[in-house]
Amino acid sequence: MTRVAVDAMGGDRAPEEVVAGALEAAADGIEPILFGPAGLDTGDLELVETTQVISMDEKPAEAVRAKPDSSLVAACRAVGEGNADAVVSAGNTGGMLAACFLELRRLPTVARPAIAVVIPAKKGPSVLIDSGANADARPEHLLQFAHMGAVFAEEVLEIRDPEVRLLSIGEEPEKGNQLTLEAHALLAADEGLRFGGNTESRSLLLGAADVVVCDGFTGNVVLKLLEGTIMTVLDALREEIVATRRGRIGGLLIRPAARGMRSRLDPDTYGGAYLLGLRGLAVIAHGNSSPLAIANAIRLAARGVEHDVVGRLAQRLPERVLASARSEAPGK
Repeated sequence: MTRVAVDAMGGDRAPEEVVAGALEAAADGIEPILFGPAGLDTGDLELVETTQVISMDEKPAEAVRAKPDSSLVAACRAVGEGNADAVVSAGNTGGMLAACFLELRRLPTVARPAIAVVIPAKKGPSVLIDSGANADARPEHLLQFAHMGAVFAEEVLEIRDPEVRLLSIGEEPEKGNQLTLEAHALLAADEGLRFGGNTESRSLLLGAADVVVCDGFTGNVVLKLLEGTIMTVLDALREEIVATRRGRIGGLLIRPAARGMRSRLDPDTYGGAYLLGLRGLAVIAHGNSSPLAIANAIRLAARGVEHDVVGRLAQRLPERVLASARSEAPGK
């Protein structure tokens, strides 16, 4: 069975709902290993005792260095030492990034690890990368993100020959800032990608492409805007339905369709995001994750292990991108 290290103390609803999600995932034949304090009720799941916790408001790098026995750092260390196949945490995102860089380390061929998030688009799921690991990036980093996203789309979402597009302010090649202009040229020249040109953010939920590439600052802003908009619209629709008797009657008629739409758009459906480019597999879950979201994040981690996403990334990155990565690696 795939062994997934789970930070039991990470997230707004920890530890009770994290444990509940892990128990749900265990029913699928996955082996979650919980990291948390002595005495934590884990059902029948294995507990690795830890003595420290990194809270959501701590400074990530400082907290990781100061708390080596925290549930988050210890869970990452388990993957680095080969005692688990993947790690999942809904805790401090910056702390998760810092702990993964410290305990898992980058693949030697990767310049910058990136966060890959599944976008529930109308035409089917697509990958947004980078969604927050790198606030600043260079054109060659975006080229590498594109290849990592393509591997993710192929191996986890089972999309054959995924189309890649670059997020910009217009579809024309000459639109965008200096980063997107230079990245566009690199992506268009790469024969290992099916590059479809630029796309705009308004097309993301329609299905702009199988993989949408951007720097982490832009990706994180876009992701939070999408999440906020989706939840606001769904909540507003529910309020309108229950506000009047006629609305409640109509709500009964559209309930199946409404449930289907909520299920497709709900972030809990995928549970988390991969941090790609490391020697081990890491999944970052939302801080407010429900038991369903935690269970799905663990399933997502297990799926990545089964499809050898880490190994496939090491094989797929083209030589000239690897050269760029190596040139930067010693100082990063």
